[in-house]
Amino acid sequence: MAAQLLLGLSILVGLHELGHLVAAKMFGMRVEKYSIGFPPKIWGKQFGETEYSIGMIPLGGFVKISGMIDESLDTKTLSSEPEPWEFRAKPAWQRLIVMLGGIIVNVITGVVIFILLVYSNGESYLSKEELNKHGIVAYDLGEQLGLQTGDRIVNVNGQDYEKYSDLRSPDVLLGTDGFYTVDRNGERITVPIPNNFIDKFADKNVAFFEPRLPFKVGQVLEESNAAKGGLQAGDRFVAVEGKSLSYFDQFKSALDTLAGKTIQTQVERDGQRLALTFDVTDEGTIGFAPQRDEDRLAYSHRDFSFGEATVNGTEQAFNVVFYNIKAFGKMFSGDVSPSKSLSGPIGIAQFFGGTWDWSNFWRITGLLSMVLAFMNLLPIPALDGGHVMFLTWEIVTGRKPSDKFLENAQKVGMVLLLGLMSYAIFNDVYKLF
Repeated sequence: MAAQLLLGLSILVGLHELGHLVAAKMFGMRVEKYSIGFPPKIWGKQFGETEYSIGMIPLGGFVKISGMIDESLDTKTLSSEPEPWEFRAKPAWQRLIVMLGGIIVNVITGVVIFILLVYSNGESYLSKEELNKHGIVAYDLGEQLGLQTGDRIVNVNGQDYEKYSDLRSPDVLLGTDGFYTVDRNGERITVPIPNNFIDKFADKNVAFFEPRLPFKVGQVLEESNAAKGGLQAGDRFVAVEGKSLSYFDQFKSALDTLAGKTIQTQVERDGQRLALTFDVTDEGTIGFAPQRDEDRLAYSHRDFSFGEATVNGTEQAFNVVFYNIKAFGKMFSGDVSPSKSLSGPIGIAQFFGGTWDWSNFWRITGLLSMVLAFMNLLPIPALDGGHVMFLTWEIVTGRKPSDKFLENAQKVGMVLLLGLMSYAIFNDVYKLF
């Protein structure tokens, strides 16, 4: 996880800072330093007027542009007249483009990644029709919502849907006054989605429902009643005490009522039905691990032309930004707890997972690129958005904020960012326990 996070952040930070560097040089500004990572420096090389380096702390990077008040708070030259190559000597519109350079590059990077992923991988999905063959399994959180195992979801927010993922999309979970309409034993029932439901869903990524699937036998425990009765991995239970069943919740319910007894069952093995007898423990078990029978679900797949992938990938990329805006709105309204939604380096690393999957790596990197662009555009001093805010004020009013004001604003912004980063890291550690 850590290696994937470091590689992903290095790519994104390197491209972000490169956007600032290219824009600055394009307007004749002198770039003194370009660094991926923060000091202490572990490698550096001078090319022309710019030193390119790698810092030991890999959670960011920077470019040092002459005559600019940035996070370095280097103001030694500001008392003298500006030189032609300095940031402060250039027109406000040029300085604005320089500050937007990193954000623009991150947006382009995110969009390109999503387009290429859609074009190369296509889309595999579980259709509404296939989902409703078996209905859903409602877990604890789903039951709290009002869903029940066996429900078939007819629509969401009164609208038809195409695939299973539509039911748990950020559009639904971040929406307001949402609801599912379900078919429960032939009756249509409305299940409201509370406005703060995403807060519960985000708590340790608890699932609230999944497709209901027939099950098969996974691992059979040695010396268990299942092993003694002749059960083997891959067997499928089709009846208990003469009652047909297909799903594990049905099987578990049957065993709960037969705890401590001997039961007659029928299992399917290699296309044949076998009669097996088992002693059920007082806890209602016989000693095997169930396994979801994914072969019983037919996933659909579609490929996209490059033109279709361009439209679809661009939409996916910008949806990341729109969903972040919705999430911020939920936090400000009190429907979402910041402690459950904000993640630092540890939380982000967990998104990559424990195994190296290049498709997943690029998907998370593309998502982070769009998030980085959005976060950097926030009007907080010390972020690009803070500079954009002051430059926009200068362009609109014709009055430039004083260097002293910008210096103090930068200090306030640095305190805010350090506080936010400290909170996010502490929150990551807290959620681990």
